[in-house]
Amino acid sequence: MKKYEIMFIVRPTLSEEEIKKVSENFKNIISNNGANVTDFKEIGQRELAYEIKKFKSGYYFLINLESNDDKAIKEFDRLALISSDVIRHLITKIED
Repeated sequence: MKKYEIMFIVRPTLSEEEIKKVSENFKNIISNNGANVTDFKEIGQRELAYEIKKFKSGYYFLINLESNDDKAIKEFDRLALISSDVIRHLITKIED
């Protein structure tokens, strides 16, 4: 199984309820596409090193997952790029 780590930043103008909904939605996208979420962390609101889409802070989330193929990763990437709620995301493959 391949291991991946995904970090994504949600825009800070959303309410707490909306932020939780967005994070759960992306977690479900990964699970529904055949990947196993091994760890899910809400890091919280942090200042950004530089402005991204006119935001100076954002809510950080970290997901560790295992998958046999890259279907879940590709779907997450596609939907994160489309979503106006996610201001930045990074997908990293963890080598054993």
